Amino acid sequence: MPKLIRLYITQVALGFLISAIFVAVLLVLNVANLRDLILGSEIGLMALLMIWFMNGIVFAGVQFAYAIMNLAEKHDGPRRGTPITQSLKPALIRQESRSSR
Repeated sequence: MPKLIRLYITQVALGFLISAIFVAVLLVLNVANLRDLILGSEIGLMALLMIWFMNGIVFAGVQFAYAIMNLAEKHDGPRRGTPITQSLKPALIRQESRSSR
């Protein structure tokens, strides 16, 4: 299996695991009376699965994006090219006064 596909699958699985933990915390803390709504409804299990799945999509996408951005090369040495800050030197400005008439 290619490394990128393996990376994608593991990061998506980790995102869905984080989603499961997030939904569990929501239910334990009874945020917005969510636990009572899910336990008191006939389709509470479907609602729970939808909350987990939708959050899983978001967390998986963020987790994969974070993993991809972490693959960038890290520059240890000094940067080349134009320096970020320029040395500041005062500029001399000649001002001629106008004579009063």
